[in-house]
Amino acid sequence: MPQSFIPVILAGGKGERFWPLSRRQRPKQFLSLDDSGDSLLQSTANRLLPIAKNWNNLWVVTTDSIVKDVKKHLPYMMDSNLLIEPEGKDTAPAVAWAILEIVKRYGSDVIIGFFPADHWIKSEEDFLVTLNSAFQLASPGNAIITLGVQPTYPSTGYGYIEQGEPINYAGNLPAYQVNRFVEKPDQETAELLIANGKFSWNSGILIFRADIMLQELERYTPQLLNFLRKKGKEAYKDLEKISIDYALMEKTKFTYVLNANFGWDDLGDWNSLERLTNEAKANIEHCKHIGIDTKGSIIYASDKNELIATIGLKNLVIVRDNNVTLVVDKSRTQDIKQILKNIANYPEFKKFL
Repeated sequence: MPQSFIPVILAGGKGERFWPLSRRQRPKQFLSLDDSGDSLLQSTANRLLPIAKNWNNLWVVTTDSIVKDVKKHLPYMMDSNLLIEPEGKDTAPAVAWAILEIVKRYGSDVIIGFFPADHWIKSEEDFLVTLNSAFQLASPGNAIITLGVQPTYPSTGYGYIEQGEPINYAGNLPAYQVNRFVEKPDQETAELLIANGKFSWNSGILIFRADIMLQELERYTPQLLNFLRKKGKEAYKDLEKISIDYALMEKTKFTYVLNANFGWDDLGDWNSLERLTNEAKANIEHCKHIGIDTKGSIIYASDKNELIATIGLKNLVIVRDNNVTLVVDKSRTQDIKQILKNIANYPEFKKFL
């Protein structure tokens, strides 16, 4: 794969639905959730190095509040490739700013890929094969590609992409025009989308040639682009908080979806630990646990010397981390964001966030 494919890691997310293990000063990308010992950020960087060829061509966008930890986790990261946002304004400003900076070094015909820092990929070999096809589709400069993951269940935690007409290109994997994007649905709608057969999960991974993306940003978000061109990071105080999907992807006519089958999970909440476990077990245990009549539960303690004892529980998530214990029904883990908003209303409890 040519060296002109520049990967960018988006490492500014909060990962609130993994609270209390993820906190304001310890977002999800710094967690290690498997047996590798690597954080999610480290795993993402290692996965992308074959594309970047070396650390000189790997970029990271993060925020000022966590940049020190990013450097600790990625000690070989070049400071010149580290874009530090004064504050998080969602993905549209991050993507636009990164494109402008990368074009200064590589030119406007460079292929750029954006990758969330905190996702899980099962097969790195299949992942690289998929990116090679995405590179082939992006190379002519008339396509903005998103990777769509084949759904395995009717998730209400993911956005969906409806595939349109298939297209011919130089790559080996099926690719389609995008008909529409669907925001995170309710359960009934998710089941209908799955039954339809033309919808994939939105992975949040984008690949494109820089010039087509700049063209479309100029068309749909000219103010954002102009602010960043004139002021760089100093423009952030004037920028709207908006995702790249809302700002551009749902509007442009140049979007294509490439089918991805490399095994993927966005690790969006505690239930993902169950999805990553291949063994059939009564409970998913990441701690010392003694239970009576407890099943279907996810039980986690950050201090492996602590014991969690349960009696008569079913389908719960139980998490013990330092000074916080969380107990939530597995079907309600998406509501963890709401409990964090409630906690923030009490000044004496903000230390727990």
